[in-house]
Amino acid sequence: MRQKILGFALSAVLFALCLSAEAQQPKVPRVGVLSGGGDPANPPHSLEAFRQGLRDLGYIEGKNIVLEVRYAAGNRDLIPGLVAELVQLKVDVLATGNLTAIRAAKQATKTIPILMVTLADPVAAGLVDSLARPGGNVTGFTTLSHELSGKRLELLKEILPKLSRVGILWDESNEGSAIGFKEYEAVARAFKIALQSLAIRGPNPDFDGAFKTAVKARVGALIPIRSAVILRYPKRIVELAIKNRLPSMHDASNDVEAGGLVSYSTNDADQWRRAATYVDKILKGTKPADLPVEQPMKFEFVINLKTAKELGVTIPQWTLMKADKVIR
Repeated sequence: MRQKILGFALSAVLFALCLSAEAQQPKVPRVGVLSGGGDPANPPHSLEAFRQGLRDLGYIEGKNIVLEVRYAAGNRDLIPGLVAELVQLKVDVLATGNLTAIRAAKQATKTIPILMVTLADPVAAGLVDSLARPGGNVTGFTTLSHELSGKRLELLKEILPKLSRVGILWDESNEGSAIGFKEYEAVARAFKIALQSLAIRGPNPDFDGAFKTAVKARVGALIPIRSAVILRYPKRIVELAIKNRLPSMHDASNDVEAGGLVSYSTNDADQWRRAATYVDKILKGTKPADLPVEQPMKFEFVINLKTAKELGVTIPQWTLMKADKVIR
């Protein structure tokens, strides 16, 4: 009997020790990441930059951090469900660059920190109270991509002095894309440039129809406005632009590497690497409301001389001297 009692006592002690050991094991934080345009077979470049930023801070996936990545694959109708899924998982931070996803996340939770890297003006879009004091559970980075619209038109005019009409390729089903189109409308008059709307609609855009409209309207250049759908088809857009002899100005350097003529943009990889520092601060206890929304620190002007030669476009020497990168 005594041995049984001792056995039960020993078992109870061991059980208590196991519970204590489990309680002392640190919780591995989970970060939800929602990509509006990517898919598992074609993840966005920003995701790898984000992962690298985390690695630089000592976070190793599967060891001391878990990334719950979800892809909308250019279909905005999937976004609310994907956001709800991440919220139900009770991730410690929810990171996304998609405006629809940011709004959905803000409506779905008031407690999970939302980390954004957005093209839009987050104050004008109603995402935060101010850049310095965002308030609530949303903070992050704004790329100011749309605010660079005037600079892109200026550079196009410098390269193509006789340019008078520009086709704007945009996704009319995407809020951020619609905002970008209005911003181009606001600045085009100053450069005496007429705009031709080349509206598409995701997730199955009619690019061929848009380019037929561009040719018929005799546009002299093309500007695609970044959205989940545009991000999914960079090579298709570039191929159609070259086929139709249209010089193109992009808001991401990756598009120029894919064959676009020029781009003027923030450095997306740098923004997402910096976003990892906010994950670190939030996981260590800093509230999103106390983290100011940061603006870009790096801008890039990229020129593809191979494409210029193919299109018969001569890039002025003074314009080449401004470039951060020239693809030859």
